[in-house]
Amino acid sequence: MTPAGSELRRTLGVGDAVVVGLGSMIGAGIFAALAPAARAGGSGLPIGLAVAAVVAYCNAMSSAWLAARHPVSGGAYVYGRERLGEFWGYLAGWSFIVGKTASCAAMALTVGAYVWPEWAHVVAVAAVVALTAVNYGGIQKSAWLTRVIVAVVMAVLASVVVVCLGSGRADAGRLDIGLSEGVGGVLEAAGLLFFAFAGYARIATLGEEVRDPRRTIPRAIPLALGITLAMYVCVAVAVLSVPGPVGLGQAPAPLADAVRAAGVPGLVPVVRVGAAVAALGSLLALILGVSRTTLAMARDRHLPEALAAVHPRFHVPHRAELAVGAVVAVLAATVDVRDAIGFSSFGVLVYYAVANASAWTLDRSRASRVVPALGLIGCVVLAFSLPAVSVVVGVGVLAVGVVAYGVRGQQVSR
Repeated sequence: MTPAGSELRRTLGVGDAVVVGLGSMIGAGIFAALAPAARAGGSGLPIGLAVAAVVAYCNAMSSAWLAARHPVSGGAYVYGRERLGEFWGYLAGWSFIVGKTASCAAMALTVGAYVWPEWAHVVAVAAVVALTAVNYGGIQKSAWLTRVIVAVVMAVLASVVVVCLGSGRADAGRLDIGLSEGVGGVLEAAGLLFFAFAGYARIATLGEEVRDPRRTIPRAIPLALGITLAMYVCVAVAVLSVPGPVGLGQAPAPLADAVRAAGVPGLVPVVRVGAAVAALGSLLALILGVSRTTLAMARDRHLPEALAAVHPRFHVPHRAELAVGAVVAVLAATVDVRDAIGFSSFGVLVYYAVANASAWTLDRSRASRVVPALGLIGCVVLAFSLPAVSVVVGVGVLAVGVVAYGVRGQQVSR
């Protein structure tokens, strides 16, 4: 039950919800994730992309069904709590907030690295402050800005595809699909590429701000995921056709380097600007999602209850947004968290594992349970296929959350 006076305003239609999802997925991940995925998967990179897409589809459909049944802010935190029990909801919320807070800082630092590398931390903090202010002004302002960012990024990605495939240096032989790095390498590549897909949940976490959620959310999530997958396939084929998997795996800026290798160095600055804009779009949507999950957990007193306040004029969880913005700004100013992308993927995969387990409990046919079952298995397999450091750190952070949950339970019982 949502406390009186803390409801969010339902203003987002299908188009707005799709744009928010696109802004979350078509972001800095595609500019950065291809290189480490190519190093891990080698010639199996396309297979890794397909595996990541299948797991993402299952997660998306499970999230859509659950969001239509439970149209309030919080995503899998709410679904786990309502369908599986309070602990599982808490575990999903904890995984999401910790993992996505690290992703926020990584995206902010990506903006800094592309805009002004010598002052990357300063630019990162400025980006966090600016986008927190945009979110504070209301969800419609955020959706409008996201629409502009998505248009710019998709135009840049389309240019990369046209330049690479249209150049005389593209070679279809470089697209030969195999298992040069083994099945383990393909699964690791899929886990890393999953980072570039993990944004459709933003639509679900905004469920309390969507008009007619039972109709809107199940339509918006598959639409956003389908558009994203089509764009990713085109980009992956285009950039692989020029440097090949080995060259792509060694590229510090894979899309910019692919354009340069295609013989059009003049487009490199445009790609760099596109990467910075994409990172801004990801950061904007991430702050939205983390603040809404923080709101939901604060309502249940898993986090300080003061964070559950909703602004009387702007109808946003302003204290949660400010708290998230402050934490991300501190991280962006003091820590280089780009190496934590693997940990972020681990946390998000745990989050979606809870979502799929929750979707399994819905009153659906046996055939429809295949989707959440496949999604759950896929999440677990990909999570433990990530680099060992990411898995160890991820398990450690989850353990801290479990201890905090136990301490809170003892305090409540007293």
